[in-house]
Amino acid sequence: MLVAGEHVLFHRARGFGRDTHGASPPTVLRHSLVKRKFFRLKLQRERTFAPVRTLYNLNLRQSGKMSEKIVLYYFDGRGKMESIRWLLAAAGVQFEEVLLTKREQYVKLLNDQALMFEQVPLVEMDGLQLVQSKAIMNYIAEKYKLSGKDLKERAMIDMYTEGLNDLMEMRMILPFKKPDEKQAHIGVIQGKATSRYFPVYEKALNNSQYLVGNQFSRADVHLMEATLMLEELFPTILSTFPNLKAFQGKMRSLPTISKFLQPGSQRKPQPDDVYVKTVMEVLNIQIP
Repeated sequence: MLVAGEHVLFHRARGFGRDTHGASPPTVLRHSLVKRKFFRLKLQRERTFAPVRTLYNLNLRQSGKMSEKIVLYYFDGRGKMESIRWLLAAAGVQFEEVLLTKREQYVKLLNDQALMFEQVPLVEMDGLQLVQSKAIMNYIAEKYKLSGKDLKERAMIDMYTEGLNDLMEMRMILPFKKPDEKQAHIGVIQGKATSRYFPVYEKALNNSQYLVGNQFSRADVHLMEATLMLEELFPTILSTFPNLKAFQGKMRSLPTISKFLQPGSQRKPQPDDVYVKTVMEVLNIQIP
């Protein structure tokens, strides 16, 4: 660092102070030496702080301040993407969607090698092309602190989540069933929901407002999604599960979930015949 006298001499040598024209040779030489010393110090300082600036920019990127947008590739319907939408929305994360409506869009993703196993859903985030719904949700939950505080809590969250995935998958495939098979399948959904799955979550909520660790996690998000989905089919299904009904009320009060439940959000409606037809055409498959 320049001391005060050297700083003054340098500015005078640059012409900011007293005019040095006509100064004696020793004075000019002294000014020249100070100037060279100043620039050596300046170069040394630049070399010292360059790694610090690089690290600062890296930290900005890692903290999300320089992160890329999140893009979801799927059909204009629920399917395996809906739980991912729920998870992002619950975390308060904005995302964009590319809705697959034509076979050509899907073929382009294949040709671009964007689909590791030639399947959607596909989520682009943090410079990654994420496929396989469980892997995607695990990544999102870890990133946004929805996966518990330790290994034991994570295991419980995973168990609760996997049970809900099994239940929701039964509902997910209902629109693709043959007409003469649908009613029987609806009965299976209702029976397993009320005898196998809902009792587990009802018990878990006996003394806690959340499923695991007295804090909000991905398991709570998926439970909210599943109970609402089942109520669409069976409006009174929670009548014998008071804890689940109270849980719904608590979840609705969370700002991010309340926003996602409002009309006009990115939450998708119940699947209909148009959705089924689009999926089959894009994937180029036929219902047997």
